[in-house]
Amino acid sequence: MTGGTSHWARFAALLLAAPAFAAQPVPPNDSTPPPAEAPPADEPDITPPEQAVAATGSRSAENAVRQAGDAFGTSIGREVSGLYSRERVRGFSPVVAGNVRIDGLYFDPIVTPSSRLVRATTIRVGPSALGSPFPAPTGIVDLGLRRPGRDAAASVLIGYNTWHTPTAEFDATLPISSTLSIGFGAGLQLENGFNKTRDHSYEGAFIAEWKPSDRFSLLPFINVRDTLIDDHGPNSIPQGNFLPPRLPRRQFFGPWWSRGGDVELNAGVISDWTIGEGWLLRAGLFRSQRVVTDQFANIVRITSPDGTGNQRITGDPTLYNGATSGEVRLTRRIAEGPRLHQVHLTLRGRQTYRRFDGSAVVNLGTVNILTRAPDVPPPALNFGPQQEDNVRQWTGGIAYEGRWAGVGEVSVGLQKSDYSKRIGFPGAINGIDASPWLYNVTASAQIAPGFTVYGGAVTGLEESGVAPNIAANRNEALPAIQTSQIDAGVRIDLGGGMRLVAGLFEVSKPYFNLDANGRFDVLGDVINRGVEASIAGPITEELSIVAGAVLLRPEVTGDAVTRGLVGRLPVGAISERVDVSADWRPGFAPGLSFDMRLSYRSPEIATVNNLVSVPTRTLIDLGGRYRFKLAGNDAVLRIQATNLFDQQGYDLRGANAYTVLPGRVTQAYLTVDF
Repeated sequence: MTGGTSHWARFAALLLAAPAFAAQPVPPNDSTPPPAEAPPADEPDITPPEQAVAATGSRSAENAVRQAGDAFGTSIGREVSGLYSRERVRGFSPVVAGNVRIDGLYFDPIVTPSSRLVRATTIRVGPSALGSPFPAPTGIVDLGLRRPGRDAAASVLIGYNTWHTPTAEFDATLPISSTLSIGFGAGLQLENGFNKTRDHSYEGAFIAEWKPSDRFSLLPFINVRDTLIDDHGPNSIPQGNFLPPRLPRRQFFGPWWSRGGDVELNAGVISDWTIGEGWLLRAGLFRSQRVVTDQFANIVRITSPDGTGNQRITGDPTLYNGATSGEVRLTRRIAEGPRLHQVHLTLRGRQTYRRFDGSAVVNLGTVNILTRAPDVPPPALNFGPQQEDNVRQWTGGIAYEGRWAGVGEVSVGLQKSDYSKRIGFPGAINGIDASPWLYNVTASAQIAPGFTVYGGAVTGLEESGVAPNIAANRNEALPAIQTSQIDAGVRIDLGGGMRLVAGLFEVSKPYFNLDANGRFDVLGDVINRGVEASIAGPITEELSIVAGAVLLRPEVTGDAVTRGLVGRLPVGAISERVDVSADWRPGFAPGLSFDMRLSYRSPEIATVNNLVSVPTRTLIDLGGRYRFKLAGNDAVLRIQATNLFDQQGYDLRGANAYTVLPGRVTQAYLTVDF
């Protein structure tokens, strides 16, 4: 962790340097609460967190380019735009770290809910994190629920792609009475992957909103997904400092029996209660779990650049992972003309249980990945005893937010966390305990109309995930880690709906990766320093863009680096990223629009010793929409080609572990709103 004095010195330096980066693009998020006057005292305080449009009955209008507030990551239904995703923000994963919220309340996901339940996902980082009373390092993934409305509505989507994957989705809202509305949805996807693997899944969701008065609401929900067939394609792991030859696309390299399935569940309830003038109580209780049957890891250890190596399949007995989490938050709101003060008291908790290990290994012998996989009969797998992992964590906190219209905002928070992990075989349990104090300080100041500077510092206690399939300790849960982040920058309103944000950041965490014995463990510390920028909004009435860039300078420190055992760059490090999306609606063709997305990234560090990198790549997606009426209902026909020019290459799946970069695929789907 960073020391106190140097930590604040670097923060001050970042804040002073921020205006120099004003010319580097980056816009604010639509969901950021403006420093406006407080609502009248008689106005109800229960207001669900603002989210982009993606309601049932209006899915034909889903458009992540038009509806994104910045280029830091937005998904609307099936549509995605932005520089970051929930798996990678500033070089780290906020989902692995546990920085996920449902409608602003703390949620510990084993699996994230699907778009049957979630209408929009927003990455809150930089200025878009302002207004969150308890921000977190690496940013926050905020899931906005598909709340049922007061009018009956439905949306149907059917699709197909050139890999022969059919898709169907259905969502509906039905008002039962003046106080109760329900929503439900279903979906199926018979996915055929780029490497001829299959992932055949079915899902259903239910959500209801009971609002007996303007001051109270109750929102229960459940989402279940069942995957019946899940083939496990190979990861190629060279036994040296070289890239493997690329597997032929649309060819499954593995035994037919290396398949399994799982059942995923997310359920919960949210309550909002205005208990008095200026007092709001919010509470959420959530359950997330996954039961995996017949999981396999398909590994080919490549010994020669010609593709020769040894293939082995590692199977697991039934695996279980479940988490109960939630938050209770009491907010006191005081309005003083143009000033708004809010004090938050929160209590968060989670309890997780995992059952893992006991795997069995099947060695298929020498193979060459450029030929057909050996045809071997299914073996009898002799599983061993399984380990257990129990985590309990409670966090209490207090935060203050102040907003002054035309002047700025400030947010200060203090939290105390009590963390306990017990892991091991029955009768041989190891314990990990931690009880750190955590803080956050963020502020913004309006220097001139439309020109705001911001800055912040935040610490966190985060999960570090589980060891990957390629590790000797695969599936083992890793200890919690203390993390820190400082950032600063500017936000500029360019007029006409265009907004720009540019900022600097530094994120510090322990560095986990494979050691010399193949265990996934702490190898040192990693510090990610960078510059990020985004610009978003309509250039003209016909053309809108979302463009972002990040320049990252990561560094691994520690004894292993000094001794030359570990490189100075972390695995997965990408120093340059650019993402540009555009949506054009030509005035001469009503109902017709065209969209494009360009994603560029510089070489990606692939090995712990930094001697191998995945080459630079640029991917281009091209698509179009045609909006029309179908039997009097709004409809849109969507056609999109991803990886338009069929770029060849690799996807990194861990230290020196690769799979083929998916090739070009064209998909078409029809959405109709009722």
